[in-house]
Amino acid sequence: MGEGFRVPAPVGRVMQWQWPRDFPIAQFPNAPLIVALAASAAARVTHGSAHAACRSVFYMALTVWAYEEARRGDNWFRRALGGAALLYLASSIAGELPA
Repeated sequence: MGEGFRVPAPVGRVMQWQWPRDFPIAQFPNAPLIVALAASAAARVTHGSAHAACRSVFYMALTVWAYEEARRGDNWFRRALGGAALLYLASSIAGELPA
């Protein structure tokens, strides 16, 4: 079989971007965060059941991203960011539940 999918060099460089290099605070978003951002954008322009589905995808993808950051973040800041996002998600979802 073939080698598999290879990312073109310019795209690979963009995907490896992080700032600052020695203590990354900002970096190119990974797949769960890209899905969460896309679902959030889609939820803003949809109504009814499509809106609810987009919000569900947003919450699920952001939860995966937050867990991955909290568990495997590059440094203490990234791990704290993931933990804070998990707390935000828990409080947001709790606020959506019926009393």
